[in-house]
Amino acid sequence: MNTAIKLGGFGIGLAAVFTAALGLGSLFPAAAPATPAAHDGGHTSTPPEQKAAPAAVLPAGLQVSQDGYRLTPLTGSLSTGTPEPFRFQITGPDDRPVTAYTTSHDKDLHLIVVRRDLSGFQHVHPELGSDGTWSIPLAVPAAGQYRVFADFQPAGHDGLTLGADVPAPGDYQPTPLPAAARTTTVDGYTVTLTGDLTPGASSKLTLAVSKDGKPVTDLQPYLGAYGHLVALRDGDLAYLHVHPEGEPGDGRTTPGPDVAFHAEVPSSGAYRLYLDFQHDGKVRTAEFTAVAGTATATPSSIPATTAVPAAPSPSGHDADGHTHN
Repeated sequence: MNTAIKLGGFGIGLAAVFTAALGLGSLFPAAAPATPAAHDGGHTSTPPEQKAAPAAVLPAGLQVSQDGYRLTPLTGSLSTGTPEPFRFQITGPDDRPVTAYTTSHDKDLHLIVVRRDLSGFQHVHPELGSDGTWSIPLAVPAAGQYRVFADFQPAGHDGLTLGADVPAPGDYQPTPLPAAARTTTVDGYTVTLTGDLTPGASSKLTLAVSKDGKPVTDLQPYLGAYGHLVALRDGDLAYLHVHPEGEPGDGRTTPGPDVAFHAEVPSSGAYRLYLDFQHDGKVRTAEFTAVAGTATATPSSIPATTAVPAAPSPSGHDADGHTHN
C-alpha cells in the first residue's frame, strides 16, 4: 500500500453493491448518443466515437472478486457477545486458497469490519492457517449488516481490497452519521483534522494528536507507521486505505503530534475517516465525518428497524479455529 493511494484507482468489478445516490453515478461517464453506422461499399463500419470505451473502474471494497481472486467468508454470521472465530479464505485464479502473500506494513492481510451505517469500526489482523484459511476471534458491538474488507497483496500481484457482507443477527437500530467536525476525542485524546477532501484531486489531511491540552510528541510506531487512515464513503462504503508521509526512523518524520496523509476521493459526498494511532502501548481509533464537495442525502441500505437473520455458512464449514489479533 502506497503512501498516497487513490480510491478511484482500484480497478474492481462489482459483485453486490448497495447503490446509493451520492456516489456511483459520478464514477461512470455518461453514455454517448448513438451514432448511425457508416456504410462503405456495402460494408458497415463503426465510427471511431462509437467504438467501445475502456470499462470504468470502481473504487476498492465494492466487490467480492477481482483479477481472479475472491473473498469467501466461511463463517455465516458475526457474534454480538463473546468473540467467536470468524473464518474466511482468499482464493486465487486457480480456485485454490492463497497461501503466499507479500507483507505490507508488518502484516500479510488487514481485515476491516464496519457496520453499513459506518459504526462499529474494527481494524484487526487474522492468522493464516496452512490450508489458506484466515481466522480470528471476533465480536461486533451490535446487530446489523456488516461489511468485511480484506486488504492484502498476493505474492506476485498488486495489492487488492475485496469486500463481502456478513450479518450480525438481531434487532438492527441504525446510527445516524455524525455531523462533519474538525475535532474528535477518544480515551482522553483529542485529534484535530486540518485539510479538506476534494473530489478527483489529491488532498493533504493532517491529524494532530493531543492529550490534556498538550501535543503528543511520542507516538509509537504501529504496523510500521505513526498512523493508519481508512476512509469509507457513506452509502456504498467505497474503501480507501492510506499511510502517512514518511515512516519511523527515516530521519525526518517526527512521532507526532502531526500525522499527514495524502488521499484522493472519487466523488462528492460524506466520508467517514478512521485514524488508528498508538500511544502508551495501546492502539486507539479516532473517527471523523468529512465532506467532499456537496454531500447528497443517501437512502439507508437497510430499513430503520430490521431483524437480521443468521446466514448459513456458504461453504458448509463450521466456525472453529484459533487466531489472535
